[in-house]
Amino acid sequence: MPTTRPLANRVAVVTGASRRAGIGAAICRALAAGGADVWFTHFNAYDRDFPWGADDDGPAALKAELEALGVRAGEQEIDLSAPDAATVVLDAATAALGAPAILINNAAYSTRDGYARLDAATLDAHYAVNLRTAALLSAEFARRFTGANGRIIAMTSGQGLGPMTEELAYAATKAAMEAITVTLAAEVGHLGITVNAVNPGPTDTGWMDDATRATLLPRMPFGRFGTPEDAARLVAFLASDDGAWITGQVIHSEGGFQRSG
Repeated sequence: MPTTRPLANRVAVVTGASRRAGIGAAICRALAAGGADVWFTHFNAYDRDFPWGADDDGPAALKAELEALGVRAGEQEIDLSAPDAATVVLDAATAALGAPAILINNAAYSTRDGYARLDAATLDAHYAVNLRTAALLSAEFARRFTGANGRIIAMTSGQGLGPMTEELAYAATKAAMEAITVTLAAEVGHLGITVNAVNPGPTDTGWMDDATRATLLPRMPFGRFGTPEDAARLVAFLASDDGAWITGQVIHSEGGFQRSG
């Protein structure tokens, strides 16, 4: 018989859930609604440098939301650019909630770096969060995993489908995670772990200015942008038993987004 809580008795780790309006927070809610206990990371210092600002009360409020859904939840403020961030996160999650069965690499670092401003420091900063820690989290998760139905899911941005101007370092590091997805899936399948990546397309989380909206909206066949919940539903499906035969895939769930006007 189908269950309304298909993720019950599983622990999920979600990175980058600093803002309640973001994709990370929506993923946490979707996993918790499915019955998973959720450990999430946040780093509000990063958001404070951007026009949308930090959601300082977000982590505590999100934790309360998740617990109200009847699951255990925990949060951790951490700079994911630290070399030991992967082990620190997994150690903390395991100590608080138990061994993780689901890993969502959602956190992202981007500073809008066109070729005129690109330098080594910019590349290194993007690499540390978007690639190094995400890859190390994935590898360490797999090394520790001893259960069944493990899930690793990375969030990407469709950078392989067309240019992302002024996002050279971001596009390069996210593209590397798509490459890792395909190869890691082949390596860890025998452990009972699936590995996939999700590109949610243009998603309304508060980052778009009026000019960006005006440019992109005519390219959305449904007449709207994606919502965090659109992405979260797909991630929750991939994390469930129904997604057990899907691995090594980069899924472009963009609502038909047309990349050329």
